[in-house]
Amino acid sequence: MVAIGQSQVCIVGFGARTPVGTNAVSSAAAVRAGIAMFAEHPYMVDKDGNRMIVAMDAFLSDDVGSAHSFLEIGLTAAEEALAPLLHMLGRAESIQMLIGLPEKRPGLPNALSEKITAHFKHAFQEHFRVMEVETFNAGHSAGLMALEEGFYRILHGSAEICLVGGIESYRAPESLEWLDDEGQLHSEGNNWGFIPGEAAGFCLICSKNVADLFKLEILGKILSVATELETNLIKTDSVCLGKGLSKAVKQVLNSLSPETKVDYMICDVNGEPYRGDELGYTFVRISGRFNDPSDFITPADCWGDVGAASGPLYITLAIVAGLKGYAKGPHTLVWTSSEGGQRSAALLYTGDFGG
Repeated sequence: MVAIGQSQVCIVGFGARTPVGTNAVSSAAAVRAGIAMFAEHPYMVDKDGNRMIVAMDAFLSDDVGSAHSFLEIGLTAAEEALAPLLHMLGRAESIQMLIGLPEKRPGLPNALSEKITAHFKHAFQEHFRVMEVETFNAGHSAGLMALEEGFYRILHGSAEICLVGGIESYRAPESLEWLDDEGQLHSEGNNWGFIPGEAAGFCLICSKNVADLFKLEILGKILSVATELETNLIKTDSVCLGKGLSKAVKQVLNSLSPETKVDYMICDVNGEPYRGDELGYTFVRISGRFNDPSDFITPADCWGDVGAASGPLYITLAIVAGLKGYAKGPHTLVWTSSEGGQRSAALLYTGDFGG
C-alpha cells in the first residue's frame, strides 16, 4: 500500500457523458443541483403494465442499437478526457486504455469487448502511435478495477500514460426486461429497485514526472485503490454483512495517516436494500475515519444506475468539486459494488498542488 504523500499517480484529464450532461462539468453541476433526468420509456412497459422509468441519453435515438450506444457515449467521454494530450501532437509514445464494461447479462451486444477495443484503437490512432486497449467485464466495480490496474502500471513504470474509465448502457429491451424479472427495476410496484441509466466516465492518469515533462495540469492524485471480494451476494439467500466492501475501504484508508480524516464519500447506493445494508455495515466499521460519516453522495438519484461507468464518474465529480471550490475537503472516498462480488474503493486527493 502506498503511503500518503508518496503516490505519484496524477489525474490530468477527465471526461463524462451522462443523462444529465454531455460533459463532465455539466454532469457534475446537475448532480450538485440535484437535477434528475428520469422519464418514461417510449415503448417498454413493466410487468404491471406501466411504462418503465429510465435515465437515458437524450441525444441518442430511441431505436439506436445497444452496441452503438456504448460506443458513442464512450468515445465522447474518452475524447474529453484525452483533450490535454492533443497539444502534444505525437509526443506521447504510447497510451494504454483500460475500460470497464458490464457483467454478463441479457441484452448486451455480442462481442462487446472486441467492438470497444477495435473502435477505441481506430478512433485515436492519428494522435497516438502505439495503443493498447484492455476491457474489464465486471459490472459496477469494473471502472475502478480498470483504475486500479492503471494505477499500478503507472506506479511500477510499466505504463507512461493511461486512459481509464467505464461505459454502461441498459438501453437494450432485453436488459430492461431482465431487470424487471429480477425485481431490480424501480416501478410503482417495486419501490426498492433502481432507475437504469447509461453513461461513460474516463480519467487520464500519469506519473508526476510525465505530467511535469509534458506540462500537464495536475487535477488530482490517486492515493490508493483496492478491490476485494464479497461472498454474500445480492440475489442469494445469504445475509449481507458488508465484509467485502469493508475490506476494500479499510485497505485504501491505510494510505492515510491516522489523524487525517476522509472529507466525504461518493458511492453507488441506488435504492436497492442490499446496497443500503452494505453501506450501513461498512459505516459501523470505519465511521471513525470520516469527518462526518453521514456526508455522502449517491449520484444514482440524478443520473440513474450507471453500472460499469460509476467509479470513474464519481472521480470526475470529486475533481470538478475541487476545481470549482465547493468540495468539503481534499480527501474523497469512492466505492462501487458489483453483483459478481467485486468491491472496489479508491481514495483521491484534490487539494492544492502548487501549480
